[in-house]
Amino acid sequence: MNDVDQAISSRRSIRRFLPTPVPSETVEEILDLAARAPSGSNMQPWRGYVLAGAAKERLVAAVQAEYDAGSSEHKQEVQYYPDDFFEPYLARRREVGWGLYGLLGIGRRDGEKMKAQHRRNFQFFDAPVGMIFTIHRGLATGSWLDYGMFLENIMVSARGRGLDTCAQAAWSHYHRAIRPVLGLAEEEIVVCGMALGYADPDAPENTLQTIRTPARDFMRFEGFA
Repeated sequence: MNDVDQAISSRRSIRRFLPTPVPSETVEEILDLAARAPSGSNMQPWRGYVLAGAAKERLVAAVQAEYDAGSSEHKQEVQYYPDDFFEPYLARRREVGWGLYGLLGIGRRDGEKMKAQHRRNFQFFDAPVGMIFTIHRGLATGSWLDYGMFLENIMVSARGRGLDTCAQAAWSHYHRAIRPVLGLAEEEIVVCGMALGYADPDAPENTLQTIRTPARDFMRFEGFA
């Protein structure tokens, strides 16, 4: 593999990080490079907040307090998942979910343990750097597609530097709690969060290896000799 292929193939969603700091200069280099992602008419729809230290802990405390309160009012402004999962997507979702819980010793009836694990999203899985990404609510679907390429660039660039990430849609449910802490403008929609740091090599959850469907299963090839 070349270096790019290696960075892509080694990217995983890490769910426990070491406390090792990441310099702000390194994060800025990654983000500058990621912003080379293509976007329609070069609009560059991404915007975000990079948090470490006390600034990160303020956000963590605010959102975990809301999570612990158990309010049903916390919903995404833009829906990420379908209301009802169907195949083959349901099976894929279950496979990774139960694979993760199995590594952590969480059984199918361990509701409290599942909740505690989900809560760890809102401390960026202990990563030293947490990021919150937003988009202007006046932008359309194309800009959301562009945003995905930007986020992928961040994760691949991080891998190229020996760092790891976890993209977290879970944060978008708590936009009301995030908004006052970060001072979000009204036009900003929370897209997702992302944890950034060095993976804890001893954490069982970090051994999860997810399966990818090969291209021949989701693409049709025509016209090749």
